[in-house]
Amino acid sequence: MTAPRLVATDLDGTVVRSDGTISDRTVDALARVEAAGAVLVLVTGRPPRWMPPIVERLGHKGLAICANGAVVYDLHTMQVVRHASMSAEAAAEVVEALRRDVPGIAFAVEHHESGFAHEPSYVPRWDSSDPKSVRPVEALVAGGVVKLLARHEEMDADTLLATAHRSVRGLGTLTHSSSDGLLEISATGVSKATGLAQLADEHGISAAEVVAFGDMPNDLPMLSWAGLGVAVANAHPEVLAVADEVTARNDEDGVAQVLDRWF
Repeated sequence: MTAPRLVATDLDGTVVRSDGTISDRTVDALARVEAAGAVLVLVTGRPPRWMPPIVERLGHKGLAICANGAVVYDLHTMQVVRHASMSAEAAAEVVEALRRDVPGIAFAVEHHESGFAHEPSYVPRWDSSDPKSVRPVEALVAGGVVKLLARHEEMDADTLLATAHRSVRGLGTLTHSSSDGLLEISATGVSKATGLAQLADEHGISAAEVVAFGDMPNDLPMLSWAGLGVAVANAHPEVLAVADEVTARNDEDGVAQVLDRWF
């Protein structure tokens, strides 16, 4: 493809290295994208409150798509521009279906304003400094959520996702971005692809003019939608199978290696 007008990249496992850092080479490559006048969009499963360290490292002040497409976040003002929530009714139905079919499952939620909360049986894995509340899941979903999280301590994420698809049956968009038994559920039709497509349309940019980078199943819709979908070599097997191209690993600056062609 000719030089893309929009570059979209996942963060963790794609430009963020295994040790949690972003290399100088990748920082420089992404800066050259913006200096050339192309649109840079960070598209992540992360909630907005986890974005400040990335913003500081990259110096990027545009928009980010967070929570797997459910939240558009202004990195200059640190404000949510828009969000797409799963209704309380749909979230409650998903919880009921998964509780019925997957004994031992536990739930947490992300709200676009109040952040993370979980039921007592859910064991958080990271960022224990997050402000949070612990309440029954029925109370947590009562006002709707931007992301419903479901964890099983004895199932891997691929197995849990396959099982959940059979149970949920269209009540939400199911995916995962890790291997440790965590399922991420958004409102039906909400994905990284839908969030990115809307943002591209607002800039007058077509899918054919977009290059997207990712590594996990939550990136699949975005990579399929973009004119050029690129997987890093450490990506999940399903991502490697559908990508238009495979670049080097995140720890080897695979995204920067591709961007060097145009910028």
